[in-house]
Amino acid sequence: MQATLRHTEQLKQQGFRQILFISGEAEWGLRQAEEWMARLPGDWLWLGDAPLSPLHCAPAAARTLLGREFLHAVFDARTGFHAEALAALSGTLKAGSWLLILVPDWQQWASLPDRDSLRWSEQSSAIASPHFIRHLQRRVIQDDAIALLLQHHPFTLPSLPAYSAWQPGENAEQQALLETLLLSEPGISVLIAPRGRGKSALAGLLAARWPGRCLITAPAKVATDVLAEFAGQAFEFIAPDRLLAAGPELRPESVDWLLVDEAAAIPTPLLHQLVKRFPRVLLTSTLQGYEGTGRGFMLKFCATLPQVTLLKLNRPLRWAEHDPLERFINDLLLFAEAEPQPETQPVRFSFPEQSDWLTQPEQLSAMYQLLTSAHYRTSPLDLRRMMDAPGMHFVAALQKERVQGALWLVDEGGLSAELAEAVWAGFRRPRGNLVAQSLAAHGGWPAAAQLRSRRVSRIAVAPSCRRQGIGLQLIQQSRALAQGLDFLSVSFGYTDELWRFWQACGFRLVRFGSKPEASSGCYTAMALLPLSEAAEQLAQQAATRLQRDWPWLQRLTKVSVAIAASDDRQLDEEDWRELAGFAWGYRPFEASIGALGRLVGLQTVPLPLLQGALVAELSAAQLSHSFGLSGRKALVAGWRQEARRALAALDREESERWQARMQTLHKNHEKENESLQK
Repeated sequence: MQATLRHTEQLKQQGFRQILFISGEAEWGLRQAEEWMARLPGDWLWLGDAPLSPLHCAPAAARTLLGREFLHAVFDARTGFHAEALAALSGTLKAGSWLLILVPDWQQWASLPDRDSLRWSEQSSAIASPHFIRHLQRRVIQDDAIALLLQHHPFTLPSLPAYSAWQPGENAEQQALLETLLLSEPGISVLIAPRGRGKSALAGLLAARWPGRCLITAPAKVATDVLAEFAGQAFEFIAPDRLLAAGPELRPESVDWLLVDEAAAIPTPLLHQLVKRFPRVLLTSTLQGYEGTGRGFMLKFCATLPQVTLLKLNRPLRWAEHDPLERFINDLLLFAEAEPQPETQPVRFSFPEQSDWLTQPEQLSAMYQLLTSAHYRTSPLDLRRMMDAPGMHFVAALQKERVQGALWLVDEGGLSAELAEAVWAGFRRPRGNLVAQSLAAHGGWPAAAQLRSRRVSRIAVAPSCRRQGIGLQLIQQSRALAQGLDFLSVSFGYTDELWRFWQACGFRLVRFGSKPEASSGCYTAMALLPLSEAAEQLAQQAATRLQRDWPWLQRLTKVSVAIAASDDRQLDEEDWRELAGFAWGYRPFEASIGALGRLVGLQTVPLPLLQGALVAELSAAQLSHSFGLSGRKALVAGWRQEARRALAALDREESERWQARMQTLHKNHEKENESLQK
């Protein structure tokens, strides 16, 4: 007891935070945690699904902890290791804190099912994650600053290095930035830094010292506790959506600054609207975190702004430099981003496998870090998937041993004909198979889910090596390795530049989404690179269908895309299948919009709801109001009823045949559900 108290006091004096892994039987681990919580006074935030502390949070809600501070915490990883939650939690602990991490028996852990795998493995049941767990264990054993309490083993506290006393709150770097902002001209400033550097505090100090009016916004008000503390009476918060809908009282002439905390967690389309409204804007974003990367945010969002002043904070404010907890989290989750250097050597390619994480992890680590620096949404969940999810494949472009390009692919497809048909009809949504299942469920092509394919999950090339054809070569290498597969696929946020790249690689556009992505504001596009005769036929049919549907899809998207629209307005066999899936199944309205548009054009019977949507282009809210419907659900039911009536009027015999087929599919689906429940 006395040794623990002395150690904790020394932690506080040096500004450090301490990790303690508690490994053993589940009940034994809980008892150890209770003893530590009883020994040391503190907040003792419990992050896990079975909390033993009044202050607790579920791992899935860890983002609500951002911007808050705690003294001591428990991370319960006995049944699953939620890496993003651990990253978020680590940034909230003050100097002098203990972080207890409860894990299973040390020797068995790597072979035990990890419940967190249900989020990233696309399997129906939990799987073991041996590569990640052994990666973690290796770092724990190698780090002398980490305490490890093993059941049936003696325990000693680690010795702390001899550093001078830490003075909290002393940060000349932060003060210099504050003075710069107080004297700044109108414009946009972006502050990107790791957690604990005082970004929120700096924004709060700016609000407190600015002589005029500052508005503060963030993904959630609960995440602005630190900012509010430093802003004091000047704290004036308004949620992003409410800010956009606000009236004259928030016009630019009445507000000097808009301060956006944790900006990277706000959808890009909202940010674009917000930064245009105010004379001065400060965006703060975490360099590394559970939801993605600040550097990716800088590349994707800041690159679209006319003029941006980039600011950085390097020295920690809430804990000392060389903090053991921060170092461990950075090492464990590979938070050090890649900084590739140009080489003169020729490019060669390698094909690492997941087992290489245990034997030669350097190359895969460099690939992940390159992908992280290029893709804003790459997060620790992707690291877990990359390490242990089934069906992962990798290609690295190397100069000497330096990774200059990375390609990550995922196996998809191979569903049975019955399951693929049920997915198409909207009766089933099995886990995984992003493109293959989407082409069946939304594109109307059940064959896409039956064929065996491989999807491009991530691709990145080092900045110094771009425009040299390395991306194209990575795709060519993956194509050469795809023997026995029917096609390669990719899903991406559509831009003309991205599509030109995929087109140059040989891909064909087969699907275009009807709603923009929340994070990027781009519409989802899907493209195929056929490798077999069956896939060639699928790609041709899907491309033709997209051209036929484009006149109606374009009304939803309002974007200009190089798709040669077809003026073919006649119903064919594919249209009948699509309309039957909508009328008697659960096919979405947006997925069936082209066939429905052609059906309305035949004018066999009055179809006021469908005509209102497709001809008059009225919104769902306008239609519901005009026809006295209770909402979207009632409107969709009305659309389906009109489609049934129109098909029956067009060809009753064909209509009844399709209705019977859909009823059979539905019955088969219900039988399968009953057998699964038993």
